[in-house]
Amino acid sequence: MSDQPLFVGIDASATSVRALIVDARGQTVSTGRAPLEILRVDGEGYEQDADSWWQALVAATKMALADLPRERRDDVVALAVAHQRETFTVTDALGRPLAPALLWMDGRAAHEVARAQSELGAVRLHALTGKPPCATPSLYKLMYLLRVRPELRDVACFRDVHSLLSQRLTGRAVTSFGSADSTALLDVRRKEWSGALADLVGVDLHQLPELVDSGSLLGPILPEAAASTGLPEGVLVYAGTGDGQACSLGAGVTDEERGYLDLGSAISAGIVTDSYRIDQAFRTLHAAIPGRYCLETRLRGGMMTLGWLIEDLLGLPDRARAHEELERAAALVPPASDGLLALPYWSGVMNPYWDDAARGAFLGLHAGHRPPHLFRALLEGMALEVRLHLEGIEAAIQDDVTTLVALGGGSRSALWCQLLADTLARPIRRAEHADATALGAAILAAVAHGTFGSFEDATSEMVRLGDTFTPGPAASIYERLYREVYRGLYGALSQRLGTLAELRQGDSSKRSE
Repeated sequence: MSDQPLFVGIDASATSVRALIVDARGQTVSTGRAPLEILRVDGEGYEQDADSWWQALVAATKMALADLPRERRDDVVALAVAHQRETFTVTDALGRPLAPALLWMDGRAAHEVARAQSELGAVRLHALTGKPPCATPSLYKLMYLLRVRPELRDVACFRDVHSLLSQRLTGRAVTSFGSADSTALLDVRRKEWSGALADLVGVDLHQLPELVDSGSLLGPILPEAAASTGLPEGVLVYAGTGDGQACSLGAGVTDEERGYLDLGSAISAGIVTDSYRIDQAFRTLHAAIPGRYCLETRLRGGMMTLGWLIEDLLGLPDRARAHEELERAAALVPPASDGLLALPYWSGVMNPYWDDAARGAFLGLHAGHRPPHLFRALLEGMALEVRLHLEGIEAAIQDDVTTLVALGGGSRSALWCQLLADTLARPIRRAEHADATALGAAILAAVAHGTFGSFEDATSEMVRLGDTFTPGPAASIYERLYREVYRGLYGALSQRLGTLAELRQGDSSKRSE
């Protein structure tokens, strides 16, 4: 072993598991990736084979190690996992899944959200969990699962992605506060599983994973896990965090001055703060840095909505090529997409409205619009929504977020980054590292292992920012579009969207009879 330690960051997202090996300067040594399959069921259901999380981790880690010089493999000293939040499965005591995992975007729990609010009240749910009630957190999905599969209630253990993978890696089913808070089963302020919420679901606290701070030592990797992944047997596994909190580290965000903007399958934006506060404008999470919090907004759309346009609506077979061609054509469309505006609520809306019945809309369609107009309108609509989100955070902290660091797949688009700078009227810095979430997990492992004395020291050394996009001439157009059209659009449509949801649910009930 040399005196140059290497760290493994795992990013277990909904679509793939990525393994990143970096040195103490944040330089990439090798990477690996394995895809995951998402199963669409019952219209609004999204499921996954939970065993595939481990299989993909093994494949991605093996791939990363295959590109690592053999003499450097013993330099790998520590590992941490970042993961898709709200997603969970139920297992037996040995960690074997008893049902498919329900993914974060699964929308079948509307009945359970209403029931939870009836029994505990929306105010109390928000105070306990740090999140206004909606169908995204695991709490409501678990209530749904146990309603349709009641035989699981007494035999199953609840496992988020972190606890299932930690059980496979170390033999301990452990999750961190930064992972558990998105389940909405955690009393966020008291840092413990909530008895009231467990009673609401109908599970015992012993069925839930052990809780620790992010960065806590979980133990050395099990010999059988080392053999499967190819990692050295001495590798230490440290508690990780949710992917949103990890990406904030990968973006170098450790305080309120700089925000992060994750342009992934969904869009998350937020800041890191020392003070706990709750508000309808955001959800409150434990940050990757123990003792700090993330005030985070989330749009259940992003790259997933662009994928819908390309594959489902336009029926284009080669998604990557079609995306590239549409973006190139959309760059030639004038700002405001020739009078076309998108309300990007393809999967309901979280903050600030918390309305699972909300749905998307194109406003201003005419016969001259073509696919590039739709593509650009979606990019603009999501940028306008991010502005709405940021204004909510800034009102709560009574200060401005001066710069945003963009990361995730969407940040590779210069068009989208410029649209964001113009719409948000502030600079957008692009994270230089392509795998900022996995890098954040690696930073967490490096600090926990003692290589750095603080997260500020670690991010200063390991994070690099790339291009800066500043507001241009189109900013005045987006200012008017936001203030005169977009900001009041949901309010004008919400009642009608609710009626459409009732009609949709009624039709679904007839089809199921």
